[in-house]
Amino acid sequence: MFLLQKYDYFFVFLLIISFFSILIFSLSKWIAPINKGPEKFTSYESGIEPMGEACIQFQIRYYMFALVFVIFDVETVFLYPWAMSFYNFGISSFIEALIFILILIIGLVYAWRKGALEWS
Repeated sequence: MFLLQKYDYFFVFLLIISFFSILIFSLSKWIAPINKGPEKFTSYESGIEPMGEACIQFQIRYYMFALVFVIFDVETVFLYPWAMSFYNFGISSFIEALIFILILIIGLVYAWRKGALEWS
């Protein structure tokens, strides 16, 4: 007996979607106009003529702020399910969460002392 009978509809759906996506990409490649002019290779700046180079260097502090934000945003994502199931797991999960928060606080203090959070 075939063990994946309950997935038949899924596989049919997957085949249909794959066929249509390949068809749509092929049609767009076939129908799209091919214009290779100088305007095609300029960077787009809301319809305004570009000034200077398109590739500029950003200062590292933007990335540091973004990195610290992402770290603490992910912390929230990990702590929310823990908070929802706190009563089910008992004191051991509380200690694990405290260790997790302590590691993140140590990382925050390290970034603070290194000057990663200074905006000068």
